[in-house]
Amino acid sequence: MTRLHTPRWAWALTGSGHFFIESFDLIRTLEHCDVFVSKAANEVLRMYKLKLDFPETTRVLHDKTASSVPIGGFYTGVYHTAVIAPATSNTVAKCVAGISDSLPTNVYAQAGKCLVPSIVFACDTAPELETMAPSGIVKVYPRPIDLENTARLKTYERTQVVESLAELIEAITARQRVISDDG
Repeated sequence: MTRLHTPRWAWALTGSGHFFIESFDLIRTLEHCDVFVSKAANEVLRMYKLKLDFPETTRVLHDKTASSVPIGGFYTGVYHTAVIAPATSNTVAKCVAGISDSLPTNVYAQAGKCLVPSIVFACDTAPELETMAPSGIVKVYPRPIDLENTARLKTYERTQVVESLAELIEAITARQRVISDDG
């Protein structure tokens, strides 16, 4: 049996299709990553006809327990960084309100409680956006409350909210530098 390399990345997938495929591509570039797949993310996987085909250093953990048992690794130093990407407006709102009733919101809450930095790729960041749906590009118009929640989350400790794929890549690259400097 191969020993689990720690610390690792914790990457939570929500039910957003916004840059979902690109998030998969980013996950594939990370060594030693655990992918937390919410029930909503499982639905999106089916809609986009995607498979969870990641490198062998990646573990995939599904949302199968009421108390989100897989997040226990935060308490034992298994994770150095939590990434919630892409993050739905629902996930962002719950993170802002301190609600942790799904696998992604539990990842965020436990990361915070264990002083693990989080990167959140919020989907609803401008009054008008284009996003990829299974049938192609669609325009969406986030509500003012969605934009307010994204702005509020940006003020939280150890939380970096990114608003574009380029910012997500930049945040991950910066975090990789910090991790390699610490190691």
